[in-house]
Amino acid sequence: MMRDALTGLCIGIILLLNSGFAVMRRQDSSSALAGIFRTRCAARCLSLHSTRIALSPRHFQSNGSLGWCQSHKQCAKCLEPCKDSWELKDGPCRDLCEHAFPKRHGECVTSCEFLRSVMVLKQGDCPAPERASGFAAACVEGCEEDGECSAQKKCCPNGCGHTCQSPKNLYRGAPLKPRKELVFEELESGVLEVRWSSKFNVSAEPVLNILQRRWNYGIQPSEDGATEWQVVARTSEERVWLTDIRPGRWYQFRVAAVNVHGTRGYTTPSRHFRSSKDPAPPPAPSELHVSDMTFGADRSVSVRLSWSMSADLDIPVNHYKLSWSCSDHTIPSKLKRRQTTKGDSTYAELDDLRENRSYTVELQAVSYWGQVPLKSSKAILQFTTSQRQSDSDLESTVSPVFIKPQSDLLDVGTPFYQDGQLQVRVYWKKKDPTVNRYRVQWSPEFCSHNGSRTQEKLTTQENFASLPGLQFSCKYKVIIQPVGSKGRAQAESTTFYTPSCATIQSKSPKPIPCSTVSAVVPPKVLVKAENLTAAFSVYMGNVTGLFSWVVAMPQPPQQVTGYQVTWAEVITESRRNNLPNSLISQSQILPPERNILVVSGLQLASLYRLEVQVITTGGQGPATSRTFQTPAHSKPVLHYKPRIKKHHLRSVIERH
Repeated sequence: MMRDALTGLCIGIILLLNSGFAVMRRQDSSSALAGIFRTRCAARCLSLHSTRIALSPRHFQSNGSLGWCQSHKQCAKCLEPCKDSWELKDGPCRDLCEHAFPKRHGECVTSCEFLRSVMVLKQGDCPAPERASGFAAACVEGCEEDGECSAQKKCCPNGCGHTCQSPKNLYRGAPLKPRKELVFEELESGVLEVRWSSKFNVSAEPVLNILQRRWNYGIQPSEDGATEWQVVARTSEERVWLTDIRPGRWYQFRVAAVNVHGTRGYTTPSRHFRSSKDPAPPPAPSELHVSDMTFGADRSVSVRLSWSMSADLDIPVNHYKLSWSCSDHTIPSKLKRRQTTKGDSTYAELDDLRENRSYTVELQAVSYWGQVPLKSSKAILQFTTSQRQSDSDLESTVSPVFIKPQSDLLDVGTPFYQDGQLQVRVYWKKKDPTVNRYRVQWSPEFCSHNGSRTQEKLTTQENFASLPGLQFSCKYKVIIQPVGSKGRAQAESTTFYTPSCATIQSKSPKPIPCSTVSAVVPPKVLVKAENLTAAFSVYMGNVTGLFSWVVAMPQPPQQVTGYQVTWAEVITESRRNNLPNSLISQSQILPPERNILVVSGLQLASLYRLEVQVITTGGQGPATSRTFQTPAHSKPVLHYKPRIKKHHLRSVIERH
């Protein structure tokens, strides 16, 4: 009896350990399993509508099955719970689907219930209870559901309890794994094409491929330092375009073939891929400001500086270089003091400053690509160590160069000196889709000198503007007045300060005339973009657009330094009534060698306006715009034949 008790105790301990390992394994691979579950859900929808898909003239035997399903009223309802954006909350599926589709939501409900079932029940069937042996035959309740069992094992009855057992018919009906190794091709535009082969895969049901990737920083690839596997695409094709590949990262990929019955798992991880492009230096630290100031009895001052850095970098920041010096003209100039802080820091302490002095601080981020340092541009801050009684007074001691705007909708950049004049860029958010242009007005409220108080103005269709001809050492007020089809909307305003001429002179290698008003008018820029073209690809109802253009160069030629590209969805009245805040507008600056832009996440059967402005050493040229319509189905559409890089863009379209 004692031996039986000990045996039962050992079996119980082993089952508990197996259960613990299963929990850890489930946590490690939860994202991978979630991708498989939702892909099985989508494959089921294609199976239900396979006859309609085959007979539809809008099906083009490629990724069109997903595109067709997304655009078909009933199939789209079936597909909705399969999307990553669908949050599977507690409660009946009927309640969740009624919220998304108030009428006729039957397909949504059955799809939601199917997704829940495959998340609970693993592939395969339980063996007959009498076939259980060893620990699997123990008369214990070792599990309650499949998710408590490790790997592919299921929670199955054994006649006197439930234990984790290896299933039978594990891969019945599931498609074969893709056979060939993944192939990578990096296009000139920076897009990565990933291809694989499944031509020996025979399945009676529609098959979807799910592509995952992981990556690590560094000169050498490392699986130990890599991220978790993440789903990047689901497609019925055997290729995917990826537009978010970053230099300085080693990528690995794997792919799984999935249908309604399940999958045979992912392929072995691919060879490592790294972009041939060099990584970019980190951007300048942003939001540099004085967050705390402490005054000592001996008139010494300690200051805490805080800043932020973008999380999306080609290479992480290794360290920050900080330097500061007293900038008072009444005090003899002293050498700069320097300090280095770790790359994951967002603050630094400056000690032994003196009260009632003005200081200039420079902050620079440094990354390393091998042995080569990649340095950001410097963020500059000026502040005064004047003792104040409140936090608002403390804010007033900070240099006007980095004052935070009062409006959440407006953002003012750092003033800069270019083309013989002081300038600044202002950005704002688009709230109302009926607005088609903006009136921008700006004027100085006060200056440290007797400068002009003239109000300047301009009109633009963009959500940004450059304000030229600014005066040094002034406080400016800028007003943004939206103008649309319904008349004027509420105006937004903010203030900003311009630096002193001495501050700009100290940073410029060339002499700068310190006049109160910058009177130099930049020469007219005649360079412009021509022959705007577009091609589109569809995946799961989402459209990826490839836009290109050529540059018309006048005589004498002007040096091109980049492109300002803006794209916006043109919303029709019928769509505007159904889509709140439906105007989509984004702007991007591209390097001069890249006159191709890839934009993902566009909508089917929608109008988009593309505007390109050439940036030269003499300023920006006139804007060129064109309106394109995305396809209503998945067939690749070339709106206009490209006249640039024919071999590149044509190969992209033909392969697709």
